[in-house]
Amino acid sequence: MKRLMQSFVGLTLLAVLTVLAAPGAVLAQGKVEVLWLGQAAVRITSPGGKVIMIDPFLKKNPKTPAKWKDLKALGKVDVILVTHGHFDHIADAGALAKLTGAKIAGGAELVRNMAAYGMVPAKQVIAMNKGGTITPIGPGIKLTLVPADHSSSLGVPHPSGKGQHYVFGGPATGWVIQLENGFTIYHSGDTNVFTDMSLIAKLYPLDLAMISIGGHFTMDPRGAAHAVGQLLRPKMALPIHYGTFPPLKGTPAQFKAALGNAKVRVLDLQPGGSLKF
Repeated sequence: MKRLMQSFVGLTLLAVLTVLAAPGAVLAQGKVEVLWLGQAAVRITSPGGKVIMIDPFLKKNPKTPAKWKDLKALGKVDVILVTHGHFDHIADAGALAKLTGAKIAGGAELVRNMAAYGMVPAKQVIAMNKGGTITPIGPGIKLTLVPADHSSSLGVPHPSGKGQHYVFGGPATGWVIQLENGFTIYHSGDTNVFTDMSLIAKLYPLDLAMISIGGHFTMDPRGAAHAVGQLLRPKMALPIHYGTFPPLKGTPAQFKAALGNAKVRVLDLQPGGSLKF
């Protein structure tokens, strides 16, 4: 009996060590970290330590804390996701891609034009379209491009050499990020509320929605509250894209008030703040 027990313990230990050696073993200990850096710039760290940067606008972002205006402070970045071509969503995408070697993924017209105008390294571009899902940082993390209701243009040097003009930036989009442990995040990008948000919720039940609330260029708090409370129905919501520039007057307090009794936890986070789940 003693030998049988020793054999059983040995086999059990071997099984545990085998599991711990597997690529996804770190999931048992890791957590999801979300770091909001102002406007729509968010860094997500997965339970397995993969780093996803969305809409990097840091150096000239008035709400980004000084520490994070140095792109090196972000550390390693495995992939950069962009939602559309406006400067306050892509301003630092090229510099960050060159610094880290990270792939940069987004709508085909957007990232291809960014590469054509020398904004990002062409070899690091992943061009895709709405409804597409990619796994550039491992099969356990799925990145899906979803619709948004907004405009998109790319500011490039004018042929005259004076100032800028604007070229087509492809359709505006949002992202759904499914992490190794199943935690699912929606990033709205810039958008108005639209009824097909309910389809996003059906296809990808959401743990966290990062939702624009500023108004003027995006949903205001009332529109965002309808999107979250009636259509997306996430467990948690993080208000973003407000207070950065004068027209973006919406506030988290207004968003909470508009939500009323909706069963969603609103996260209180200031730029430079992070949460773990």
